[in-house]
Amino acid sequence: MPSLVVDTTPLRISPAFRRLWFGLSISNLGTQLTVVAVGLQVYGITGSTFTVGILGLFALIPLIVFGLYGGAIVDHYDRRKVALYASLVSWAVILVLAIQGWAENEHVGLLFALVALQSGANAVNAPARSAIIPRLLEPRLMPAANALQAIGFQTALTVGPLLGAALVAAFDYGLAYTVDFVLFTFALAAVFRLPPVLPEASSTRRARVGIGSIVDGLRYLGTQKNVRMTFAVDLIAMIVAMPRVVFPAVGIWYLGGGATTTGILTAALAVGAVLSGTFSGGLARVRWQARVITFAITGWGLSVMAFGLVLVAVGRDKPDHVLGAALAIACCTLVAAGGADEISAIFRQTILQTATPDDMRGRLQGVFIVVVAGGPRLGDLWIGSMSEWVGEAWAVVIGGSLCVVLLWLLVRWQRSFWAYDGRNPVA
Repeated sequence: MPSLVVDTTPLRISPAFRRLWFGLSISNLGTQLTVVAVGLQVYGITGSTFTVGILGLFALIPLIVFGLYGGAIVDHYDRRKVALYASLVSWAVILVLAIQGWAENEHVGLLFALVALQSGANAVNAPARSAIIPRLLEPRLMPAANALQAIGFQTALTVGPLLGAALVAAFDYGLAYTVDFVLFTFALAAVFRLPPVLPEASSTRRARVGIGSIVDGLRYLGTQKNVRMTFAVDLIAMIVAMPRVVFPAVGIWYLGGGATTTGILTAALAVGAVLSGTFSGGLARVRWQARVITFAITGWGLSVMAFGLVLVAVGRDKPDHVLGAALAIACCTLVAAGGADEISAIFRQTILQTATPDDMRGRLQGVFIVVVAGGPRLGDLWIGSMSEWVGEAWAVVIGGSLCVVLLWLLVRWQRSFWAYDGRNPVA
């Protein structure tokens, strides 16, 4: 049924987008190998879960700082060159990771530094790539383009961790990093072959990049209700209803299976995202995009609540075997949640790319990176804290319910968001 399957028109009509999509899809797989390998290597050196958590902090801080500053850079210079230079830095970092992996490095400080440097480079690279795509395609094709990118990323998120763990277990850390180095070459080549993407003329652009440029972007965001709402509704969904932090406990205390169950639950979210992207053909014709976002996040909240109710039903009894039927139902709720979240992401990105003027796209994409990275981590803190008070199951139920309530209160308050028209995008 062509009307349901993802619209591949962007791949057919734009060779530049096709090369970029293919290169990023391949390199994202390698990126997930490195994410898993670095975590395993840090744990292997220290034997400390806390130290692995500190690794995440070293990735998050540069992502926030350079996400905002990198967005300003993107709005001032040739976006192709910005993406290319940032990609070269990432490529060099992966090479050093491979070398230290083969050399059996035992110093976690080196790994912390490399992860921070790579995270900073990615924080510049991501806004540059996202700001390039609207210059390669017509606005009407942005939902389809974002759906295609979601398929590539979520497939890598599903397969990459499993492959990374297998490579480390069967061979060595160095091999996982080396595979990433080779796969990243595809993204580097795709960016290199892009045409120049110079920022459009703007009377408001400052002569030099600095804090003032970042402030200009944040001030502009403060005046754009609809774009601002795309960030606000996503923060609600991710902060109050992100269930991933309870997955390890679920594998031990609720469903059985330990780490294997944790991996299955994590993969279920990504599988839902891949499925929604694959069958997103009808999304390209949606006019009232903010309404779809609202209903999608409602679906996310209800699905998360259903996942929590499954846990409430089975109880915290630490089974000595996997509760197969309960695990299957739990996975179905998470597949639904992942699918709903991806539909929301497709249209949130579409609104950001089409309703924002070219001279602000980089900076707002930088804010987008910060929101996407920071929201789930704050969600881990919220659900984790709630779990200490009411238990993991009820914390998830409360989080999903609260997500729906807060979402609709916000949408009712900001009525212009509900009326957003994709055919006449207004930020």
